[in-house]
Amino acid sequence: MSSIQYRDREVDVTAKATIEGSTPFDRYASDYDAWFDGEGRLTFAIELQAFQQLLPRLPKPWLEIGVGSGRFAQSLGIETGVDPCGKLADMARRRGVSTLLARGEELPFEAASFGTVFLIVTVCFLDQLGDVLREAKRVLVPDGRIVLALVLRDSPWGLFYRQRGKRGHRFYRDARFYSYEQLVTTLLSAGLPFERVVSTLFQRPAAVQRMEEPREGYFPRAGFTILVAARPGIHA
Repeated sequence: MSSIQYRDREVDVTAKATIEGSTPFDRYASDYDAWFDGEGRLTFAIELQAFQQLLPRLPKPWLEIGVGSGRFAQSLGIETGVDPCGKLADMARRRGVSTLLARGEELPFEAASFGTVFLIVTVCFLDQLGDVLREAKRVLVPDGRIVLALVLRDSPWGLFYRQRGKRGHRFYRDARFYSYEQLVTTLLSAGLPFERVVSTLFQRPAAVQRMEEPREGYFPRAGFTILVAARPGIHA
């Protein structure tokens, strides 16, 4: 039976925990997951393609914070995930991802357990981004990487989702979107110097009709941006 090393004890990865509180992701987990096979199918494929040039250079093992239903983790080969939503965590497990109920602000892993930590379309739903980044840094090995993949605040897609949030959208009404500059500054404050950025999804929201090739660098018009930062090594 597969297991992972906690800070002070070993816990079966199939064991369940309970996190109090109900969020829209608990109540509408099936709707969230269905997006990947429905209206979001092509968008998801474009986002996945943007990762391909990055993955070979990211050290393993890999962890995804906010793994959700496991769609990205399963497709990218991320072995371990955490999420505070029990229904989504169950979906991720069924997709073969070793998933634990936990929050990014308090990861249940020992220090220096992972080579790369991913936060994919998760940043906007966090209460304390700085705390999550510092915790991610704790579980990274020296010279490990953290990967943030997200919709930026002032991109066409960011404006689209912010408008939906203002109209009371169940997933986006409490979301907080960040600018590129804010993210780079926050990463540096957490001791995670920025290293690389890849951009994609230049088609406008609700008008995605074809696959796209990702572009190296930051583009304000991109709907999906991937930032890579490093945890400095011992002698850095």
